Amino acid sequence: MTDIDLSGARKVASFAPDLLQSTEHHLCAGCGHPVAWRLLVEVLAELELVDRSIGVVGHGCYTQIITTADVEFLQCLHGRAPAVATGVKRMLPDHAIYTIQGDGDMVSEGLAEVLHAAARGESITCLMLNNGVFGDTGGQMTATTTVGQRTKTDLGGRTAAEYGHPIDVPEIVASFPGVAYVARGAVDKPNAVARTRRYLREAFASQLAGEGFSLVEVLTMCPTGWAVPTDQGAQYQRDQMNPTFPIGELRPRRSSTVEAAQDA
Repeated sequence: MTDIDLSGARKVASFAPDLLQSTEHHLCAGCGHPVAWRLLVEVLAELELVDRSIGVVGHGCYTQIITTADVEFLQCLHGRAPAVATGVKRMLPDHAIYTIQGDGDMVSEGLAEVLHAAARGESITCLMLNNGVFGDTGGQMTATTTVGQRTKTDLGGRTAAEYGHPIDVPEIVASFPGVAYVARGAVDKPNAVARTRRYLREAFASQLAGEGFSLVEVLTMCPTGWAVPTDQGAQYQRDQMNPTFPIGELRPRRSSTVEAAQDA
């Protein structure tokens, strides 16, 4: 076997985007959120939106991005990010305005906010990082917890008879006339990460082109909240969440391309 010279090799951390002020974070081992953060800042930089974009966050594990990424953020009440983003966009129509929310924040706490923003066709982009638990407060069940999924409030798994079925927000909003783009990605494996990056780019390009409301859901791992070993988090997501929330574009863009939107 031929020896490989690794003397000039660079660590993965060496390729971190300039907008990430640190490659360190305080989330649990195996959490998928930091990968989603990286994709977001990469897309903002690629579309040259850093100086004319504002993110709106609520409350959750994902909110730690405001201490890590060198981009503008506003923080609002739990679940209210789409309403706040609507106001910011109407005041600054030339800016790219987006929300970052967890499934607990968007669906359990603020379902009305995202549905009404989508129904109005607000020119904002909403990102939902979905792991099916309230990770920040201990791993309790949320409105997107899938049937059979373990949480700290029901280690036996969610049952439809007792708790009902999970709410699929992308599927709902994709049917609204004012919605321009809806997709669902994941960060559990390399090809999923690449697809999710493309979905985020399409969503922002859609907003830049003035096409209407856009939403990208990103399935993220939470081994701690799911009570599974760290190295089994990605597979648990694929087995438990992906069948209920399939990956792909639920509402592709109808007209302009990413390149045309970027030129605009």
